[in-house]
Formats: sequence, C-alpha cells, structure tokens
Amino acid sequence: ENLGSHLRRCPLVKQVQSLSTQPFYQKGVNAGKEDEQEEPETGIPTSAFDIVTSEMKRNAVYSLNISEFFEMIGKIESVHAQICNDIKDSYKIPEACGVWIKGEVDRNVPFQEKHVAQQASMLGNLEEFGVLERIDGKENCELVERAENSNGVPAVVEFGAGRGYLTQMLADCYGIRRVFLVERKAYKLKADRSLRQKESLILERLRIDIEDLNLNAVESLQRLPYIAIGKHLCGPATDKKYLTSLGISKEEFHAITWFTSWAVDADHGSDLSDVIDFKLRPESIEREECNGNANGMEAIAKNMKAIERAKLGFMCKQIIDMGRLMWLKEHGLQTQLVKYVPSSISPENHLLIARHVGGR
Repeated sequence: ENLGSHLRRCPLVKQVQSLSTQPFYQKGVNAGKEDEQEEPETGIPTSAFDIVTSEMKRNAVYSLNISEFFEMIGKIESVHAQICNDIKDSYKIPEACGVWIKGEVDRNVPFQEKHVAQQASMLGNLEEFGVLERIDGKENCELVERAENSNGVPAVVEFGAGRGYLTQMLADCYGIRRVFLVERKAYKLKADRSLRQKESLILERLRIDIEDLNLNAVESLQRLPYIAIGKHLCGPATDKKYLTSLGISKEEFHAITWFTSWAVDADHGSDLSDVIDFKLRPESIEREECNGNANGMEAIAKNMKAIERAKLGFMCKQIIDMGRLMWLKEHGLQTQLVKYVPSSISPENHLLIARHVGGR
C-alpha cells in the first residue's frame, strides 16, 4: 500500500510516464546491436543478448591471464599506431568568440577559463570546417543576433547538453535563434534562464536519453536544417566492421570500451598533460604480483599507475573515435578528427566534425 502511494506521487515515475507518450520516444532506437549475431535457440529475443554491462566487461578482463592481458595491450598499441597517427592539432579561437575570451560579456553562467577556451575552439573548428558561418567581431555578432536566420542555421541540437553552456556561447557569438537541448538528467537550468532572456531565441529542452530519442519525430524540428553538437558523448558507438577488419574480436572490443573509463577516472589533480607521449611498458609490471591466484589480474589492473591507466584509456577512446570517423565517411559525410585544445588545457581534447558534402 505504501509503495503504491509512493509510486502515484513519485516525480520520476510521472516523468517516465509522460515521456512514454511523446512521439519522439522510441525505446532503444539508437542503441545499436551486435553485428551478424546468430539467432539464439533459447526463445529469448536477440536484443536481450546484446546488452553487455560494464561489470560483465570488467569481469571478462579480470578473467584473462597475464600473458593474454599483455597480448591485448600489444594489439591495442599496434592498432592505435596504425590508424591514429595523423590526428592534427587544431586550436582555433574565432573572432566571433572574442567577446567571451576578453570577458566583455556579462557571464550569467559559472564558466571556468579553460572551459571558455575549450568551447571557443570547438566553435572555431566548426567555423573553419564550414559548419558555422564566419562572424567577424562584436559588431557583426550583435547584428547577426538581430537578423532573421542570417547565418543560415535556424536550429542547433545539443546532445548531452547538461546545463547548455556550449549552446550559450553559440547563442552569444553566432546569433543562433532556435535551440534544442537534449539531456536525460535534471539540472537547475541556470544557463536556460540566461538563454530564455534572449527575446529572439526559441529554446526547447528534451529530457530524454539519447538512446531513446527519434530526432525525426520531434515535431518542432521537422523540415528545419540543424547543426548537432555534443560534448563528452561516451559510449561504444563506432564502426565495428572497420575494427573487425583490423583484427579486433568482439571480446577485445568490449574490453576496449571498458578501458575507455580509465581515461576519465584518473586522478585529475595529477599532471596528465603528457599522457599521450607516455610509453606503456607492460614488462614493468611485476609478473610475480599475479602469483597464480584468481585475483592476480584484478590486482595488476588496480596497481597500474594512474598515467598508465590513462594512457591505455585514451588510446582506446581514439580507436573508437577513428571507427566513428570511418563510419561517417562510409555514409558519405566529409569528416575531420582533430586535437582542438592542447593537452595542457585538457587531455580529453579530440573533436570529431562531420558535414554533408556541399552543405552543413
């Protein structure tokens, strides 16, 4: 009885119920599935076998013996050297963002200086790639905000928007007029309040997991051209066929996606700015640590230095990013993967950009 009463009042339950009635909600529409998977003979839907949790991936890594672990690290290093050796530095601060860089705007949102540099360079690279129209200086920035769709981009969709701070800079510096913020979590929405103060801007927030969002069914976005942006979009989405062609098995792919968490769980109070130049030395790990007991591999993984774990994590993230780049190319898009800020600003400094050939 108490449970039933709670469920009737629970705001989360109400939010889920409300979401399920929305036309753009389609459970698992972007989840993907294992390629070329045989139909199981258990009567259980194939999709039930597609779910591989982080715990399952971790346990699979811990079940390896020391030789298998070293062999996997060697393969990851080899694949990384083969496909990730031409990611160029591209730190670009556009003139349109000068008012932010110089602190000439009234910041109603709590930016750190390094975040300003990161976001400005993201936009600078979008501008350089032709996704955003070049805007010169504060005067033109103010003019474009008053002009009806003067930059030809009536809508921006920010995935994993959080508080919407990237969109805040876009609106301030490029005169974006229509914004869709996609985020599954609830925030205090300080940035939203600042954005809503812009009379010329239309803001819509979609509280939904990207996995379940059918963007084509968002009525107010239909028939509108738009730019899609996102920061820190984690997950295993990549070109699995491409990685398979490089000799990466399904089990190794699951391990790679688990290792990516090592890139972000390092002690960020440490200096990881030179992590990409650090050379992994598996032979430096004492094999005696294993001692033949069942927890040997787990102990070795946990006793690796933070910079070793981060190095492996970043290599795996780059391999996945290159798979994403190849998938976009295969689907006819013009693409670019760059280091958009120096690693001293952030070691997570890769930006993947794509556009339709001949347009945004």
